[in-house]
Amino acid sequence: MANELRFKTARDLFMACPAVAADMVASPSEQPSIEFCRTLLAGRVPEEAITFCAYLLPERAAVWWAHECLSHLTDLLDSGDHELLALVHDWVSQPDSPYHGAEVSQAAAMPPTTPAAWIALAAGWHGNGSATEAPALSALPPAGRAVSAGVLAGLARVALVDRFSVLSAFVEMGIQLAETEALRQSADAN
Repeated sequence: MANELRFKTARDLFMACPAVAADMVASPSEQPSIEFCRTLLAGRVPEEAITFCAYLLPERAAVWWAHECLSHLTDLLDSGDHELLALVHDWVSQPDSPYHGAEVSQAAAMPPTTPAAWIALAAGWHGNGSATEAPALSALPPAGRAVSAGVLAGLARVALVDRFSVLSAFVEMGIQLAETEALRQSADAN
């Protein structure tokens, strides 16, 4: 399976996405991506596994993964985050819809101050392009950084006693999605 991922090794990901190096302390290695991600999870800064997943996944899949992560934290989110998650859900389901694209672009143009706002920003960044033209977004980093920020901001709301188990579940969900995406892309190529 690891051979079918879009980034076979951690170094491949770091080479293709230089921004990830600014977001992580860990240095890339020749480890297969999934193995590297699990090493991060078991390491000194397990949150870096979240960041690695955010960049490992294709952008639309990363936005969906972040949506799913935050959907497991609904009791910790406010009504504004719930509305943004609904927008992101609709956008992922129908990314070519001008209606959803416009709504996500409008949401992404607001400053990302909550977990779901970061995810909406990532969707807008990846979306139809209109969000990226907004002045507030012009200096922002790639979607992977917004996805990582959103998931980590949600994770920060989890009680300390539960945080590592939730973080581990999020990372495993990201790994599973990366493997599923690799299979889907392989099937599409054949």
